[in-house]
Formats: sequence, C-alpha cells, structure tokens
Amino acid sequence: MSAQDAGAPLAAWRRCLNNIGVAFATLVRKPHIDPKRPWLLPRRELAIAAAVAIVVFVLGMLLIDGPTTRLVQRLPRWIVSFFDSITDYGKSGYVLWPLGLVFLVLAALPPLGSRMQQRVLAAIMVRVGFLFTAVALPGLFDTTIKRLIGRARPLVGGSLDPTLFHPFIWRSDYASLPSGHVTTSFALMVGVASLWPRARTYALIYALMIAISRVVVTAHYPTDVAAGAVVGIVGAVMVRRWFAMRRLGFSFGPDGTPHQYPGPSLKRIKAVARAVLAD
Repeated sequence: MSAQDAGAPLAAWRRCLNNIGVAFATLVRKPHIDPKRPWLLPRRELAIAAAVAIVVFVLGMLLIDGPTTRLVQRLPRWIVSFFDSITDYGKSGYVLWPLGLVFLVLAALPPLGSRMQQRVLAAIMVRVGFLFTAVALPGLFDTTIKRLIGRARPLVGGSLDPTLFHPFIWRSDYASLPSGHVTTSFALMVGVASLWPRARTYALIYALMIAISRVVVTAHYPTDVAAGAVVGIVGAVMVRRWFAMRRLGFSFGPDGTPHQYPGPSLKRIKAVARAVLAD
C-alpha cells in the first residue's frame, strides 16, 4: 500500500472535521434580521401559547389522564401488542444515527469538480443538517426538562396517580413529562413536511401512531403525549426559523412564513452521485 493510499483516510477525516466546523460556524453566525419585521421573533405569541398550554395541561392531568389510562388497560391484547411493536420507532436514535452518518459521509467527500456539483452537495448537506438539528435540539430539551420535572409514569408507585411528581430525581420511571418518543416523531414530522410538503400526510400519520402507542402501552399519560407534541413541533419550527434567519435552505416570505429554497433536481443529484463514485 502506497503512502498516498495510507494517508487517504486521514485526509478524509480532516476534510470532515473542517466541513463540520464550517457548517457549525455558518449555523451560529449573525442572522440576517430586518429590524422592521418583528414577526421574525414572536416572543409575545410564544408566551401566550405557553400560558394556555399550562392551563390545558393542568385540566387534562386532573380530568383526562386517569380515566384514559384505565380505559386503555381494558383494550384487547392484540391492540396493545400491535402498538407495542411500533412504539420504539419513535426513538430518536432511529432518526439521528442515520442522519448523522450521512452528514459525516457528505462532509468527508473530496472537493467536486464543477460549481454546480458543489452547490448540489451543499444543498443536500443543509437539508440533512436541518433534519438532524430539528430532531436533536427538541429531543435534548425534552431529555433534560423531563428529569427536572420528575413526573411519575403511569402505575409507578403502585397506583394510578397522575399528580405524582418527584422533581430532580433523574430516574427514567419519573421521566414521563413530556414524552420523548412523541417529541421526536412530531419534530420529524415538521422537518419532513418542511422539506417535502407532499409527504406531510404520511409524516403526520407516523407521528400520531407513535403518540397513540405511548398511551396504549401505558408508558405515558395523554398530557405527556400532548406536551411532547408541543415540544417537538415548537422546537422544530424554531429550528426552521433559525435556519431561515441565516438563509440556510429557507428564507422568509413577505408574510413572515419560512419557505424552502428550491432544492436540486433528481437529475443533478444523480450527476453528483456519479461524480463521487467515479472518484
């Protein structure tokens, strides 16, 4: 094996680390904000929505969680088995590991020949990075906040008590609020719908199935699921706005709604793939 062949993996890792550093610097750079358009940062609307969500949660905890959990305990076994077989597909690892590996591979690719090929590769990396971030950040928030809140999962403690809390205990059986699986599935739904609007119905069905499964297998109360959906949706929307403010894959329209930049065509993606394989 020649010295050039032996150094190829090291060069690939250097390119990968350099490209990741450039991507991170681009992600945290100063945003392109027009101060005349305050709708870019709707803080008042977020505060009102948070207050309403807290009131709804308290009412749901007192009126819905207990009766619903008792009801699902009487469901036929085959229904519980079905939802038990699909509930793990809401784990963030099923999403983040593939996306992370794809991003690393793209970052390690050698420089392409034409400017068009470089732009296509950059557009793909932005979209992969957006999906990863849209799922990872809400999931990280969920993982932290649920252990600080310390709500007991259904039937923990020997009885059904939706008001049982043990804050700051940092144990999985007291990490029910919000649901991590649901946070992941709804964040992914927003990410997929943002990039591929035609797939939004399928993404919504997936998210709803994961949400239902968490209640059916008595891993969470309905309000845990609702809170997870809110965290996933709001978190992914905020990530999309963050990207739009930096003109990474998205930009704001006249009405303040983020719109995706036109992506590379399948023909161009195939051309880049052939160029990469040829190298």
